Amino acid sequence: MDKYGAIHYMIEKCIIAVVRADTGGEDLVKVVEAVAAGGVHCIEVTMTTPGALECIKVASEKLEKADALLGVGSVLDPETCRMAILAGAQYVVTPSLSIPTIQMARRYGRPIACGAYTPTEILTAWENGADFVKVFPASVGGPSYIKAIKGPLPQIPLVPTGGVELDNVDEFLGAGAAALAVGGNLVSKKLLAARDFDGITANARAFADAVKAARG
Repeated sequence: MDKYGAIHYMIEKCIIAVVRADTGGEDLVKVVEAVAAGGVHCIEVTMTTPGALECIKVASEKLEKADALLGVGSVLDPETCRMAILAGAQYVVTPSLSIPTIQMARRYGRPIACGAYTPTEILTAWENGADFVKVFPASVGGPSYIKAIKGPLPQIPLVPTGGVELDNVDEFLGAGAAALAVGGNLVSKKLLAARDFDGITANARAFADAVKAARG
């Protein structure tokens, strides 16, 4: 899938599952597979996870023919961005504004959702080539903040992250969000600790259904 196909895919599928675990390895690959089985097709493995690069490599090979897009999150610098892309990451997410990381992702033809919060940061990320702007933490301001930002900046695809729950999916989408990133409310620490992959699949299915309902 080329860059523009991936951008369209992320908007169409809408939910981005943020997988942040204390341990990596085979279990993390199983989490990725469980999320995909539940109908959430965009999966972000954060660099804060031990062995994240190896997990991305293994998972990208296993999901090569699956209807899924595997990305990397919590990327702080261009060097990490490059390593993750070479490991198989198909999109990149940063927690904060990093213009050099935007440039690296563009160099390799990968979509990037650059983290920002204020209107100035959001516009700066967009003007420097971010394909999406990750509004983080979206729990501060909620859907009303997304709606307020979309007023003067309607051209910028916003991805609220932090604070997205089942009962506000429709509010965030109604406010103009292009996609939604969901972490602990989808892949919780409790489910991870219990290795409850069926529970993760059920959560993913619930979020996928919420998007369908919100979009009519």
